[in-house]
Amino acid sequence: MPDLGEQALSKIAEVGLSSQLDAVENLDVTIKTDPGKMLSGAVDSVTVHGKGMVMQKDLRVEEMQLKTSRIAINPLSVAFGKIELTHPTDAETHVVLTESDINRALNSEFIREKMQNLRVDVNGTPVTVDTQQLEFGLPGANKVLLSTNVVLKAGETKRVSFTAVPRVSPNGQSIALEDVEYLEGKDLSPDLTEAMLNQAHALLDLQNFELGEMALRLKTLDVQEGKMVLRAVAHIEQLPTT
Repeated sequence: MPDLGEQALSKIAEVGLSSQLDAVENLDVTIKTDPGKMLSGAVDSVTVHGKGMVMQKDLRVEEMQLKTSRIAINPLSVAFGKIELTHPTDAETHVVLTESDINRALNSEFIREKMQNLRVDVNGTPVTVDTQQLEFGLPGANKVLLSTNVVLKAGETKRVSFTAVPRVSPNGQSIALEDVEYLEGKDLSPDLTEAMLNQAHALLDLQNFELGEMALRLKTLDVQEGKMVLRAVAHIEQLPTT
């Protein structure tokens, strides 16, 4: 049985993390320490495991795991229902995004509004277009697939579809989509492709996955069929509180 002190700390951390989320299916925080260490504010580790976490920009994360090594807290803060770090700490972080979750976020009202009334060139002629539903696919082979129907103001509909290769950006703060290969709609302006890439890029910015006073730096990216697995280091100044 875990010590009551561990249970109390774990519950405080769970409540704090939950307050940063729009929704969560399951969240489990495990804090390991012992009464003697707690008196001096020493904690052996903090482990977070979440499923179905809805974060910023309506982005749902299928799974997130985060684990720190030893941390130091202010033991008096626990009496006030908070866990106050006396020193920043780093944590190994593992995030799983599914194809359906990315699709859902790309078709949120916030992003869909940005994809209307776009000025593009069609065969050298400038026109204004609206995009319909953005479709994001993870077909495997380390590629992503982006496609949409484009409605010209004259009522004509064109299809644009292309693949791109996701890579960790040089600063480790986001996922860059490079090496575009068209499947359909190459005659449409590169501006449209850029607009689609920009929305996907903004969605996959690591700031969207941060909780409280946390900064994430992406280490590796594993693009599989149907899902993306991100491994990052989280630099945590403070754990979230309510």
